[in-house]
Amino acid sequence: MSTLFSRLNRLWRAAMTGVCFALFGLGGLMLSLIWFNLLLIVVRNKARRRRLARRSISASFRLFLTVVRTVGVLDYQITGADRLRQERGCLVVANHPSLIDYVMLASIMPETDCLVKSALLHNPFVSGVIRAADYLINDQADALLPASRQRLQQGDTILIFPEGTRSVPGEKMTLQRGAANIAVRCGSDLRVVVIRCTEHMLGKQSKWYDAPPTKPVFTIAVGERVPLNQFYNANSQEPALAARQLNRHLLLKLQTNSTNGIGLNDASASS
Repeated sequence: MSTLFSRLNRLWRAAMTGVCFALFGLGGLMLSLIWFNLLLIVVRNKARRRRLARRSISASFRLFLTVVRTVGVLDYQITGADRLRQERGCLVVANHPSLIDYVMLASIMPETDCLVKSALLHNPFVSGVIRAADYLINDQADALLPASRQRLQQGDTILIFPEGTRSVPGEKMTLQRGAANIAVRCGSDLRVVVIRCTEHMLGKQSKWYDAPPTKPVFTIAVGERVPLNQFYNANSQEPALAARQLNRHLLLKLQTNSTNGIGLNDASASS
């Protein structure tokens, strides 16, 4: 009986994953075609319009995650969520095991910026969301550092996944140096977030319909804010050297915690 129940549960989760994907795509289209265009007409101030768009995205993600949890596709727990809600003028860097990582983090960061791949601008389900939220695009090299500096100075948080793509289980983690370079050259502190999951789901080499044997449980641990001055002194160091040292620190922090399941500091659980 237990084997039959497990099989039925797995089939249910696979079916509901498909339903939730459809819901996510439909929600992105509705936001882009209706709500964001309405904001464009009604709200003339660009900064206020961008803020409302980002808050709308965050609220939509919270609703989506409520549905996903309710139908049993997955569960999640966020340790230190209040730290991210209250964060200002800081880079937030996280590992990237799953397609849903950004959704979970943005759901508790109501006005966060994000560094995204330019290829996503050609995705009809999310391109309107990216443009309305005015996210930073990773291939705009000349404009990226000045734009990042301006946004950090005005109190924005910028969410970055420094691996550049989703992790591959069993393979050595590598980080691109973009997050470290932005931190050093823009004078920004960082906050490290480690994401773990009990099952491999929506990863680099998995299909959306590959439901794992048991319901996945995501755990997100939000670490303490890391002051940049621990790694960089403009009077005595070259920025490139400081960025390499900082990148090694981030790699060690993310790799050790995500692989060994060690929590980041002490924080109360919330979700």
